[in-house]
Amino acid sequence: MSPQDVRKVNDKLAVKTQYLLKVPFDLDYWTKISQEKYPNGLPKPYSDDPTQWIFHGYPSISESPLQVATARLLGYQWPAETDAEMELSDEARELIKQSQTLSSHVDDDGIACLSPIRGEKPADERLEVLLMDIYGSEWNTSLRNQLLEDAKCKGKSLDFWLREKFFEQHCKLFQNRPFIWQVWDGLHDGFSALINYHQLNRQNLERLIYTYLGDWIRTQEHGIKEGIDGAEIRLQAAEILKTHLETILKGEKPYDIFVRWKPLNEQAIGWNPDINDGVRLNIRPFLTVPDVGKKDAGILRAKPNIHWKKDRGKDVESAPWYKLGLKYGESEGSRINDHHLFLKDKQQAIEDLE
Repeated sequence: MSPQDVRKVNDKLAVKTQYLLKVPFDLDYWTKISQEKYPNGLPKPYSDDPTQWIFHGYPSISESPLQVATARLLGYQWPAETDAEMELSDEARELIKQSQTLSSHVDDDGIACLSPIRGEKPADERLEVLLMDIYGSEWNTSLRNQLLEDAKCKGKSLDFWLREKFFEQHCKLFQNRPFIWQVWDGLHDGFSALINYHQLNRQNLERLIYTYLGDWIRTQEHGIKEGIDGAEIRLQAAEILKTHLETILKGEKPYDIFVRWKPLNEQAIGWNPDINDGVRLNIRPFLTVPDVGKKDAGILRAKPNIHWKKDRGKDVESAPWYKLGLKYGESEGSRINDHHLFLKDKQQAIEDLE
């Protein structure tokens, strides 16, 4: 069926689905084609596209090797890797097994700093070791340079790509729903960390603040005493970032997470995100705190194209925030997302149920 076939039946701009049933379809012809092309039936699902659920997760056999390798380093797994019941081709299953052999490179907490911190090597060195394991004897300087050129970083280093390009490309690749976040202090030589958002619970945010960033702050304080150039500027930027992260950890209005489909007593108290609510809602505090670099990006390296305007359609009367629209000059049932709540109101709602 082609657009031209549909236009023969109805040439209006908006065509109702019922007209698609009136388009002629040559069953005998297409049956013959399918038998010639797939004599043993349709092939089982397989994809090298990392934006697909059925993607096997092996970096070198993918459309975006550096993106996939970085995600693996941070401990991310694709749905096909964790669902043994998913229908997949034998080739996909074999690649999933190969992906599991890379587990020794996976970060223990989903946080990888771009500078050496807490006794860990910088992220670019760890990424290169992972790539060496992936490509084996094929790995060399030429291959690394080719991967960087493919990632729009010709003549640059892995460190440059991770610091300057990774997050923006990651947002674009995954339709502005990033699952690896890059938090930074606004300085190109300052604190910057890649974080697996799926592992960023309250405990790991505290670890980011008081272990990783804390170690960086102590290093800059020591640098000031030793007269190291730029240490004072880096210390100031790091302390500002720490303040912003602590603000997110506390989660007071307007740096809270608001989920339209949950009643007041089920809203997150401070940074305690529900992954099932989605990136769009959970990422908001990181973009809402004052910018350290790019406009409207908060403490993230780049701004994903995300908004919290009201969604289309109307909620049912039983929805917990059915009347919220009236507060914003909208009608009842308007699906308002750009709303904030005080901690005391959430805590009181929980106490009222006890």
